[in-house]
Parts: sequence; C-alpha cells; structure tokens
Amino acid sequence: MQTLDDAWIWLRDTAWPFWLDRGVDWDRGGFHECLEMGTARCPADFRRLRVVTRQVFAFSAAHGAGLPRAGEAVETGIGFLRRARGEDGGYPWRYGLDGAVLDGRRDLYDHAFVLLALSSAARVLPAEPLRQEALTLLNFLDQKLAHPAGGYAEGLPATLPRRQNPHMHLLEACLAAFEVFSEAVFLDRATALARLFKDRLLDPATGALPEYFDDGLRPVLEGGRFAWEPGHHAEWAWLLGWLERLGGPPGDGARLLAHLDAKGLRHGAAVDAVWSDGAVKEAGFRLWPQTERLKAEALRTDRTPARQAEALAALARHVAGAPPGLWFERLGPSGQPLDEPAPASSLYHLTAGILVARGAGGLPQGALPPGPPPRA
Repeated sequence: MQTLDDAWIWLRDTAWPFWLDRGVDWDRGGFHECLEMGTARCPADFRRLRVVTRQVFAFSAAHGAGLPRAGEAVETGIGFLRRARGEDGGYPWRYGLDGAVLDGRRDLYDHAFVLLALSSAARVLPAEPLRQEALTLLNFLDQKLAHPAGGYAEGLPATLPRRQNPHMHLLEACLAAFEVFSEAVFLDRATALARLFKDRLLDPATGALPEYFDDGLRPVLEGGRFAWEPGHHAEWAWLLGWLERLGGPPGDGARLLAHLDAKGLRHGAAVDAVWSDGAVKEAGFRLWPQTERLKAEALRTDRTPARQAEALAALARHVAGAPPGLWFERLGPSGQPLDEPAPASSLYHLTAGILVARGAGGLPQGALPPGPPPRA
C-alpha cells in the first residue's frame, strides 16, 4: 500500500468483498462485531447499533463502486434499524444475535451514526422514506437530548463525563444529510455544532481539543491537565473544512492540524492520546487516527507529498502482514501489531479515510466513480 491508488484497490477488491462475505450475518439479518485473524469467525454474542450503522455507510460506498450484493447489505442494515426503532423515535444500544434488545439506553454517539446511515443509504435505496426517518431522528435528538449548557447530553439516561466525540460525529452526519436530502435544518444543526466547537469545546489557551467535559462543558482535568486525541484533531479539521465548502463559517482546522503536527505524532504516526502539557497519555497507535490523519493531509492547504506519504505509510503498517481483508486494529508503542480480532466498526474509518483522501472532498461517496443505478 504505497499509493492512494493501492489503498483504493485494497479497499475495493479485498476488504469490501471480504467483509461482505464474512462480516454480514445474512441468515439473521445483521452484521458481525469483529472477525478473528486466524479463523475469520466472530466470537461476539451481541450486536451494537454502532456496527449496524457503520456497515450501512461502508456498503453504501461499496455499492457506489459496483460491488455485487453491497446494496443487499445496505437493505439488511436499514431493515435492522427500522425494526429496532423505539416508539420514542430513538434506537437501543445493544442487541442479541436474534435482534432482541439487550440494553435499551439511547446513546448520542450511536444516534449520530444512525443519521449517517440513513443519509448514506439514500444513495442506494428510495430516498424519501429515509429523509423522513432522518428528520424524525433529528427531532428526537432536539427534543430528548438537547442539553441546557449547550450541545447534547450523552444519552438517555444522561451520563458523565460529556464528550466532544458524539458532537463531532453528529456534525459529520448532519453534513452528509444536508448533501443528500437538501434540508436546510441539517446545515443549520451543522453550523450550530461548529459554533459549539469554537466557543465551548476548543481550549483557547493551548489550541487543543479536550476529550471530556463536566456537565457545564468545562474540561475534565487530571492533575491540572486534560487529555486530547490527535485523531480527533484531524477529524474535526476535515469536517470544519467540509462545512466551509458548503457555505458555513471558516473553521479552525489549520490550528488543529498545527497542534497535531507539533505534539501528536510519534514515529511518523498519530499517537492515541496526549496530555495538554504535551506528555503522551496513551503511547500506542490505533488504526482510526491514521485514517483521519490521511484525510486531513489530503485536504490541508499546506499539504506536501512527504507528509501525505508519511500518513499513508502509518496506515499501511496496520494492513501489512494481516490476512487479506483484515487489519491490525492496534499497534503497540514500538509499532508491533497486537493479535486481536479486527473490529467491524473500523471498516467505516477505512472507507471514509481512503475515499476522502483519494477524492479530496467531503462526503466519501462523492469520490467514487458512478455505480449501478439505485434500486427502484
């Protein structure tokens, strides 16, 4: 995986087909949580809402690239979501393999991905029912989870600490929904989330984005410092740039990436977590920060071939030596791969990272060549 074209070919010809074959539970209408390296079997006895929604996103993109049966996988995921939706308009958090609810909490992070799934599926399935479901979901979030101190609560029931991460993914979902449904309310919510980021989430003193907040959106401190994650700096930079291209306000993406460059990289890769004083908090390397950095490097105005090559090489280390279609989710501090199942949820990161970097745009599907026509 030495070039973006190499990464695209691996995604299109190896990863997507493998997960379509081994990652979809066709018999029971769901998706497997993870696949083991040696056996490609799933040891989990549950399903998470997050995995269902992310696989809808990934297979919607695969359908756009002409992958056979990818559209059926999208239908499988949307069917699961329609069965799962509660009378209150929200979606439970965890299910048994038979679809029975195991944990009925409503989680903001996962609901952001429901909106992303509905938006992605509208490029494959009839759009009008999905548009109505997306508007109903946004109404649920506004009515049930809006927080008086700004932003949204973590879920129902509400928990602490509050996180920036669900708000970031809700921004992503609102941008995708606006592009596919052309409803102004989604752009309005995206703009409000960007304003929340600038006014309440980003730390003005350090230029870093705290991960955790108290109920009033004050950063959670440990020993007088807060934690931040370089991958999320890259992800916010991409999203703020996407919003700006749609006519939204200028973002702070350049500042976020400058902080990542200065304090968030080790051995040419984005480290997992850093303290606000610059000390490393978590010295390993997850896969997803590398995909987010890859996106950011492709889109930044001061990009260089050397930095783009470094970001791609950091991602390639997670694929090198893994069975075809799989990846090493985590590398240790010295770069050694950890032997554990590949989580299905990371196919979303790989899909978005590679397609955005290759197309240098916002919505990943926009980077794809024309696929088969949507189903009637």
